Amino acid sequence: MKHLPSLKNLFYLVNLHQEQNFNRAAKVCHVSQSTLSSGIQNLEEQLGHQLIERDHKSFIFTAIGEEVVQRSRKLLTDVDDLVELVKHQGEPMTGDIRLGCIPTIAPFLLSKVVKHCQSTYADLTLFLKEDTTERLLDALGKGELDLLLLALPVDTSGFHSMKVGIDPFKLVVHEELTDVIHEPLDYESLPDQSIFLLQAEHCITGHAVSACELANSAKVNPFAATSLHTLVQMVNSKLGTTFLPQMAIDAGILNDTELRVMQPPGEAPYREIGLVWRQTSSRILTFRTLGLAIQNILEQKDN
Repeated sequence: MKHLPSLKNLFYLVNLHQEQNFNRAAKVCHVSQSTLSSGIQNLEEQLGHQLIERDHKSFIFTAIGEEVVQRSRKLLTDVDDLVELVKHQGEPMTGDIRLGCIPTIAPFLLSKVVKHCQSTYADLTLFLKEDTTERLLDALGKGELDLLLLALPVDTSGFHSMKVGIDPFKLVVHEELTDVIHEPLDYESLPDQSIFLLQAEHCITGHAVSACELANSAKVNPFAATSLHTLVQMVNSKLGTTFLPQMAIDAGILNDTELRVMQPPGEAPYREIGLVWRQTSSRILTFRTLGLAIQNILEQKDN
């Protein structure tokens, strides 16, 4: 058999590429800087190609080095999945799951999911990460996360997905405006720049605009909020209106405000909620079981 490169040295290379600094990469790998540097040099000798161009102050990855990093990242992810397969063979709902979730779902659903897992699956531990859809999908592809809880549709090419529920959109207005804004609502009756939305990197903005059939961009305020709570405060200050997902309303985001809920135009507009995981993952039974649990939680409006 050929003398294969060690996974440890590939791990060093991937983390150096991630950190772009030998000292930081060594800390991530829990080794000394000299050990990491030596490991990468050994890797270059084994492969017979220079992966990094170095001088006394800086370094860059060569073209072949970049390719090796990408393939090594996938290889290390596959090895992790293999270890999980053997470790949990015949034992679903055990071990650790690194779960990523977007900010427009996490505050309103994750606590219920964690409590359910703690009470039902004593041998399963969830480690949570909240971030935007784009960054979560990138982390999933790199093997940094195992499972994502997202709002669909998004481009999940190369991943498996499972729909776990729907989350209707509602329009919220200050109670003082309910006498002049009537249902069924016509967007054209609203003042220009009176609809507040989240920043573009939050997928709920695109989902809400599409699902609620908001075609006139002149109605959208140029201010873009960073969270649903900020949107609530803007509307509660009588500055305009916004769309909110039903799960946020059910979780009490409108408590202690003077806001009222209205049905937006469109045929019962909503976003889908789904789980996403790598096609190579060996823990499909665990993920699907967790998906069914989340589906039940979403169907229980008062829990």
